[in-house]
Amino acid sequence: MRFSEYRSAQINGSAAPGYSADQASAALEEVFKQTMPREMGFDYSGISFLEQKAREGVPPAVVFGLSLLFVFLILAALYESWSLPFSVLLSTPVAVFGAFAILWLRRVLLGLFLPPYLVQIESDVYSQIGLVMLIGLAAKNAILIVEFAKAEYESGKPLADAALEGARLRLRPILMTSFAFILGCVPLWTATGAGSVARQIMGTTVIGGMLSASVIGIFFVPAIFYLVEKWSGAGRELAPTALPGTSAPAEGD
Repeated sequence: MRFSEYRSAQINGSAAPGYSADQASAALEEVFKQTMPREMGFDYSGISFLEQKAREGVPPAVVFGLSLLFVFLILAALYESWSLPFSVLLSTPVAVFGAFAILWLRRVLLGLFLPPYLVQIESDVYSQIGLVMLIGLAAKNAILIVEFAKAEYESGKPLADAALEGARLRLRPILMTSFAFILGCVPLWTATGAGSVARQIMGTTVIGGMLSASVIGIFFVPAIFYLVEKWSGAGRELAPTALPGTSAPAEGD
């Protein structure tokens, strides 16, 4: 048998229950190094080769960071401000915390009733896809509050009152849309059949993040908006006032 023009022997195997493909390939490589002569090498083919190539891709942290960067730039262009997008994006950690908390809680609860090799709820590529989705979903809730708070503030209301008014006006729409989305993801949470674990992990991540962003995050957004605007616009209110000893130019003939 030939592989890349070299004489070769093919080894087929699968992971034992309770072990991942990554652990199985690591065990194969370790045994190969211990038993085979140095002049022999090894390589992967088929699905194993694709898994190895996938590990060489962009790290999840880079994907998540680039997603935040693009959302930040889009919001900066939308609001024509470099500070206001922070009021929106600083609510994202609450959603991420909720996603990981629900994943951990579901894994613990399943571990009480099922054998360990059947508990496959973990943080993997499907949970990472859910986290990228949560950036937009959590930002959507924050945008609804920030947009109205910004309008109230520019109309002359004090900053604290504008933040509270924006939260009060948009509380019901946020809860309605968020819980409608959460209920729509319940079939992912309870998925069965082929590929069900992937759907369960993604559904758990999104539901946990949206619950956290809707129940907890909406109380942080007005406070974050107040702090960001207070820090970035501390001297803005003093700009229109004239300096001592000067007068505004008169208009007209």
